[in-house]
Amino acid sequence: MTDLSVLLPFLLFGLIMTATPGPNNALVLASGAQVGIRRTLPLVLGIALGVGLQLVVIGLGLGAFFLALPGLHLLVSALGLGYLLLLAWRIARSGPIRLDAEPAAPMGLLAGAAFQWINPKAWTVSISAAAAYIPVEHHAPNVILAALLLAMLSLPGVGVWALVGSALRGWLADARRARRFNLGMAVALLVSTLPPLYQLFAA
Repeated sequence: MTDLSVLLPFLLFGLIMTATPGPNNALVLASGAQVGIRRTLPLVLGIALGVGLQLVVIGLGLGAFFLALPGLHLLVSALGLGYLLLLAWRIARSGPIRLDAEPAAPMGLLAGAAFQWINPKAWTVSISAAAAYIPVEHHAPNVILAALLLAMLSLPGVGVWALVGSALRGWLADARRARRFNLGMAVALLVSTLPPLYQLFAA
């Protein structure tokens, strides 16, 4: 990973994959709008931690395990889709922002980290990174380095969505706007799962 011909493309890949719309960013955007940037930070940190840990586990052997037992991967993905449907339903039913009230507890660090294991986009990112960017030579150190870099890239890539959500808090105090926003976020969360799920089930 110290070879710039590998490192620079990996950094670009990591930034694009963490910053572009997906389940993580939809959750962070909704959380930033509901509870503000400060209370969303543990979720952002948890996502970064989970992304890095997932790449370590996949890079050190779980990817090969799933190749040997594709049915298990399908089961994990199906469970993930079910949980995402539940999250989308909860987001869609959220009411307007009440700036004078204490908001409900947001997803925290551990929940953000655990969410990566049922996030189809996170699986796609980790498997793609392990297969395409991590050299075979000195494999374990390179896996750990790649995981650290991907986690670091996730902080700004995902964090900017919390800033956008937080900036919308006052605007979302209006019930009609909040209803449309929440419905849009629920749909965006579901749509963001379609490309990786299609790749998974078409494989």
